[in-house]
Amino acid sequence: MMHYHFEDNLTARDCKRHIPHRFVVPANSGQINIHFRFAPYCVHSITNLITLTLFDPGGFRGAGHRDGDSHQVRISATEATPGYLPGPLPTGEWIVQIDTHMIMPGAPVHYSLDLTVAESASTERATASSSKATARKMPRRGAGWYRGDLHTHTHHSDADQRTVADLIQMARDYGLDFVFLTDHNTIAGLNEMDASDREDLLTAGGIELTTFWGHALCLGTREWADWRIRPDTGEIARIAVAAYANDQCFVIAHPQAVGDPACTGCTWRYGEMMPGDARLVEIWNGAWDCNSNNEQALALWYDWLNQGRRLVATAGTDTHSNQDYANRPGFNVVYAESLSEAAILRGLRAGHLYLSAGPQIAFDARNENGTRWFIGDTVAEPVALTCAWSNCPADAQMRVIANGRLFNQWMIGPRGEHEWYLSPDQADWVVVEVRSAKDDLLAITNPIFLR
Repeated sequence: MMHYHFEDNLTARDCKRHIPHRFVVPANSGQINIHFRFAPYCVHSITNLITLTLFDPGGFRGAGHRDGDSHQVRISATEATPGYLPGPLPTGEWIVQIDTHMIMPGAPVHYSLDLTVAESASTERATASSSKATARKMPRRGAGWYRGDLHTHTHHSDADQRTVADLIQMARDYGLDFVFLTDHNTIAGLNEMDASDREDLLTAGGIELTTFWGHALCLGTREWADWRIRPDTGEIARIAVAAYANDQCFVIAHPQAVGDPACTGCTWRYGEMMPGDARLVEIWNGAWDCNSNNEQALALWYDWLNQGRRLVATAGTDTHSNQDYANRPGFNVVYAESLSEAAILRGLRAGHLYLSAGPQIAFDARNENGTRWFIGDTVAEPVALTCAWSNCPADAQMRVIANGRLFNQWMIGPRGEHEWYLSPDQADWVVVEVRSAKDDLLAITNPIFLR
């Protein structure tokens, strides 16, 4: 058995760093144990956030993006601590990286890192499945509107004891058609997610790129994304462009959320991606009135649309608990050719979706010849716009927003339909909002564009 010990002190100057600690795994090793601890944990009522990322000679081997002043990691050929990937332990140099998301000013933070590398038992066999998940294909329902969640977490990152199975059961209990798993900076849960795919629920994959200067969802990927990037380097744009080139979706997450030190890295601070090469942005994160500042995110999206950006709005519950869905977060209702991951991603990229905490909306345009367009489409002539709604509160109101300004509004009942006329010389884009009596957003469409 081999032992390694590292310790050091960190100050606020060490915030937002990646500190590598190298160790060697010899041949015939069967298990690695890591014990990391630091103090103080809490300074001025704010917690220091320090996490671990593990690399073997071939690359990413797992991450533990979670709170706490002590991290215990065990990895072997057949099992691993959540967030990490089981499998054979290749000979050579490994790296345990300390990621300093937040170190508060004040007393230095002292940390210690202890590692043990044990030999493999003679009877142990490396039979673990591949660390790279593969999307499972199953026959699905045909074209239609499908409701689901694009932003979720499990115990593979910071959702405490909530397992992948728990997440899937919650999605079924709430009648969702699809759910994407997007744990922080790890793909460790995606094999189980794909293996759980069933006819009644599409279980899809992704990752939340949780950088020091902003978070983004990479939907449809089964590969780890290197999040160790900085603003003004072009690296974030390269990740986005690569995602779209691979028919995936790159989504700026909760861009106006409360940031450091309360929610480290949660505010979007990539000046070159405002929105730059981004094509989707999460304007509704969690419950509407939470500290994600969704109203400000909505205003930011409207501003980007007025700049001529064809940017798609999404919602994400960002669920970390089985109680989150009871808080009426926004879900995505996507028009797709089938209930498959590829079709849902195509629908997202096309902007064929509305966001809703309950109300159902049908929003389309029609010219005098009967040609129809719907959410996400572009119209180049005067049209009649029709919005039909159902499952709305009796005291809700509907707002038509054109070029970011209020075009019309009226009180609505639980269900109904309204028609009005608009031409390209009146607006470049138009969306429909449904608001509650206290002005919380209940539903919103993506635009119909007029050019």
